[in-house]
Amino acid sequence: MDISIYLEPINKLDFTDNNPKKLGNNIIAFTNKNSFPDLNNVDIAIIGVKEDRRALNNKGCGNAPDIVRYYIYNLYTGLWKTKIVDLGNLILGHEVEDTYYALKSCLTDLISSNVLPIIIGGSQDLTLANYLAYENLGQIINFVSIDSKFNLGETHLPTNSENYLSKIITQKPSYLFNYTNIGYQTYFTDQEAIELLKNLFFDACRLGAIRENIENAEPMVRNADMLSVDISSVRYSDAPGNANASPNGFYGEEICQIMRYAGLSDKLTSLGIYEINPSLDNKGITSHLVAQMIWYFIDGFANRKNIIPQRDKTNFIKYLVTIKNQYEIVFYKSNITGQWWMEIPCPTEIINKYERHYMVPCSYKDYQIATNDDIPDRWWMMYQKLI
Repeated sequence: MDISIYLEPINKLDFTDNNPKKLGNNIIAFTNKNSFPDLNNVDIAIIGVKEDRRALNNKGCGNAPDIVRYYIYNLYTGLWKTKIVDLGNLILGHEVEDTYYALKSCLTDLISSNVLPIIIGGSQDLTLANYLAYENLGQIINFVSIDSKFNLGETHLPTNSENYLSKIITQKPSYLFNYTNIGYQTYFTDQEAIELLKNLFFDACRLGAIRENIENAEPMVRNADMLSVDISSVRYSDAPGNANASPNGFYGEEICQIMRYAGLSDKLTSLGIYEINPSLDNKGITSHLVAQMIWYFIDGFANRKNIIPQRDKTNFIKYLVTIKNQYEIVFYKSNITGQWWMEIPCPTEIINKYERHYMVPCSYKDYQIATNDDIPDRWWMMYQKLI
């Protein structure tokens, strides 16, 4: 498929100088309509989407892609062999749904070609288009969002930045195996919404639980196929460029650490960062932070170890734990990274359908819980999905 028809080139000189050590001079950019970058052997593709017609209370976030691009291009490269292209900005459709279709088409092509897209929005309703790309591919996925709330708005309304999650959950047929929220803040969250997610065996982790130990986020993002970040999940002092920013949220260094975890994940195949509003920003602090988040993501990506226990258990230590003389939980620990996984019993008739999901990333703490004769919440939740 020729995805260039959906994209418009950028002027690279607008974003970078001639320093060969800077990231901008190590990115292959789409700068000429008649010369689209060759995507063979490309690892990561950046796409800007200046769509904010469905942004609730945050108009202006459509201006973010080029501002963020400027800060990305002026960071220095790491010790990477990662091949990155910048495919410019998506041409917006006459209707918002046309934009969704164009973005979905581009992402479908990239993901199927093993190119990881980084979407710079734009408003977070674009996450629906990202999800629909996996639907196009017939791939059942785990979706993780970093957000201060759940975005479970009214489904009868057109898709917007506050109801896109409801649209994804109710989409038929469903290609969503699991949803995880990282960093929700209880005072922004309807208690009925929390109960709904529990009843669906979805996962949600409060901001305080992650900030208490940032490593709690690692197994969650390691289990993601698709990650969506609302910049309002970062506190106002570190990211003022968002109309929905609040006094509490992640610190800049915390969100960068989570982004590096995400980059390290061998499973994750797409990333979107949304709701950056330059018109509300203070000296470009928010756009600069997003650029650094992307830098840390790329740094994680460059250090992937290709460790997937479903494929090869050679470099793993296997642990068997029997709980209450009823459940036997199988744990695997990587000899290379020290990361842990739990194996969820899966009926043989559906194991092929869910072969990417019955081996669940976990932490050493989950193993300790099991050795104390208790069932880890993460194991029980996934077990309920598969029985």
